[in-house]
Amino acid sequence: MSDVILYEVSDRIATITFNRPAARNALSSEVLQLLPQLMLKADADDNVDVLILTGTDPAFCAGLDLKELGDTAGNLGGTGADGSVNSTGVRGPFPKISKPLIGAVNGVAITGGFELALNCDFLIASEHAKFGDTHSRVGIMPGWGLTVLLPQSIGVRRAREMSFTGNFMLAEEALAFGLVNHVVPHADLIPFTRQIALDIIGNEQDGVRQIRSTYATHAQEMEKWEHESAVGAEWRKAQFDPKKVAERRAKIMERGRKM
Repeated sequence: MSDVILYEVSDRIATITFNRPAARNALSSEVLQLLPQLMLKADADDNVDVLILTGTDPAFCAGLDLKELGDTAGNLGGTGADGSVNSTGVRGPFPKISKPLIGAVNGVAITGGFELALNCDFLIASEHAKFGDTHSRVGIMPGWGLTVLLPQSIGVRRAREMSFTGNFMLAEEALAFGLVNHVVPHADLIPFTRQIALDIIGNEQDGVRQIRSTYATHAQEMEKWEHESAVGAEWRKAQFDPKKVAERRAKIMERGRKM
């Protein structure tokens, strides 16, 4: 199995770790193909009750690999990143699963990586975590529900500010605004997250999965997801150019505003 994502099961917890640290765990085609496979593997495993999603330091995930996006756009189509329904019949970056998914955010979560975090059931953040929506900086549109999930988490006015400016939210701000449930010292992130997972595992699992499904149904807001997808499709048809995305990324890097 490729090592761009690491997979480990212990104590009924499946830990899925993005492992492209030199690329800040950016989402290549390979990562986007492997991630749902591993999530479905964990969901089908009778020895797993909780999933944890995290990254190899220093980043959680920098979003779509903009180099690949600028070269071939191969990591955009067929993954749901373009706002389409994915292979399991749902919108978003993840397949349809029944078990709780905790995001352990160890570093920056940017654009598509931020959307990955938002699609987790809840988040635990390292003190090093930062969150940013830079879609507008590079000229791409959200496809994994950011315009639905971000205002659900922090309110529509703060969500608008993040999306319009591309400015980052630090871990303590994220805690104050309700984006994350806890902020812990960096070295404690995985142990603390595993303890929360063990608290979940101590409960009756059919009940946990049913209440998770109920929460998901209440928060679904499907019409808004569909609207985001339709707007994104129109944008790509009229405005999107992978080469321009690469050029914008290069200019950002030149200005020192790292992606």
